[in-house]
Amino acid sequence: MSFVVAIDGPAGTGKGTITKLIAQELGLVNIDTGAMYRCIALACLAKGMTTNEEKERIIEIANKVNIQIQHNGAEQEIFLDDKNVSEEIRSQEATMMASQVSAIPAVREIMVNLQRKMAEGKEVIMEGRDITTVVFPNAQVKIYLDATAEERANRRYKEYQEKGVNLEMTYEEVLKTIEKRDYDDSHRAVGALKIAEEAAVIDTTKMTIKEVKEKVKEIILERRK
Repeated sequence: MSFVVAIDGPAGTGKGTITKLIAQELGLVNIDTGAMYRCIALACLAKGMTTNEEKERIIEIANKVNIQIQHNGAEQEIFLDDKNVSEEIRSQEATMMASQVSAIPAVREIMVNLQRKMAEGKEVIMEGRDITTVVFPNAQVKIYLDATAEERANRRYKEYQEKGVNLEMTYEEVLKTIEKRDYDDSHRAVGALKIAEEAAVIDTTKMTIKEVKEKVKEIILERRK
C-alpha cells in the first residue's frame, strides 16, 4: 500500500528543496513532477516549439518520451530518453515552456497517470501544483507551502545568481515572471493551483529552510502514526 505525502504551492516557496530534504531524512521516494513537465518542455524546445499552439505535436511528444527519475545518493537525476537533463530543464526557457505544456489537459493526463504509476506500492513525497487536489486527492498527508511574491522572487533571483543561470534577468523581471506564473497557474481550466480543504498551510515568507523542514516533518510523522 502506498503512503503519499503531497505538497503544493506557487513557484519559489521552497517545495523542491523541502521535498528533497524530507525524502532523505524519512526515506521517502521523491518524485519531481515539475521536472517531468520540464522534460516535455525541453523536448518541445528541441523541435523548435516555443508555445503550446501545436497541441497535437506536444501530446504526441508526451506520449513517446521516456522520463526517468534516478537517485544518486542525495542527488536526484532526471533523464529524458536516456540523457541526463537535470541542469537543462532548469533554464528559464524550459521553465516558461513547461508552464505552457502543462496547461494542455491531455499532457496532464499522461503525466498524472505516470506519476501515479511511479508511486504504486511505495512511500513517496511529491510536490507540484495540483498534487493534493488532482494527482493524489486521497494522499495521507497534504501540505500547501506559501510565501509572498516578493520573497519568492528574491529567492529565485538569488538562486539564479548562485547557479550562474539567467544572469541577465533583473530582480524586477524575476518578480514579473513569478506574478505572471501565479496568475496562469491559478486560472487554469485543468489542474489549477488551489489549497485543498484538508491541507496544512505553511507560510514560509519569514521562515528558514530548516524551520520549514521541521514543520513539514512534524506534520508527516504525526499523520504516519
